[in-house]
Amino acid sequence: MNTQDAKRVLETALICASQPLTLREMRSLFADELGADSLRGLLDELSRDWDGRGVELVALASGWRFQSRPELREYLDRLHPEKPPRYSRAVLETLAIIAYRQPVTRGDIEDIRGVVVASQIVKQLEDRGWIEAIGHRETPGRPALYATTKAFLDDLGLASLEQLPALEVGSEPPAFEALQGQLLDAPDDAPAEAPVAAAATEVAATQSLFGADGTPALPPSDPSDTPPQPQPQSA
Repeated sequence: MNTQDAKRVLETALICASQPLTLREMRSLFADELGADSLRGLLDELSRDWDGRGVELVALASGWRFQSRPELREYLDRLHPEKPPRYSRAVLETLAIIAYRQPVTRGDIEDIRGVVVASQIVKQLEDRGWIEAIGHRETPGRPALYATTKAFLDDLGLASLEQLPALEVGSEPPAFEALQGQLLDAPDDAPAEAPVAAAATEVAATQSLFGADGTPALPPSDPSDTPPQPQPQSA
């Protein structure tokens, strides 16, 4: 099979796929006759072929896919006028803390936010597929350690955690919008959260969780915590 035919097969498979395709899945298209390096070369060519069009080929955490360009979203939304799910600030802040400080326990999140994390907040993020428990901290009670998933990165259009916006400490928290417009800042419709220790509440009141660019502005991680590990692209 020549290069042009191989590229046509690859392009067709990517357009018809309902989920991102990994390199391993794409190699199966050619009975493993093409190596990973050859596939990456074809993917680079395809990406250039689609440059300037309304659709682009992108590499995500779970594989490669074609998707519409962000600047065309407002037009495509007119085909589906229903409003996307809205999430409370409590949900957004919890997700942001997990994304930038993972792995973390509910206790870690409560120390940063200064309020008790309601169970329904964690469940909502788990049900959406954005976070998961990846283990337990070896402390009394063995609390669950939470981290983000590949689905979270896919929805953000990212290939790894290293591509998250850099943290910046700011003052007034602007609206935090993410996940291709699906995570929208909205009034907290969840039950009121109970305050924890007064000292923690005071810290939460004096330091914003969000910087001037809308990204979380969190304090430095505890040196004893396990640092977050980038999620590699599937081979």
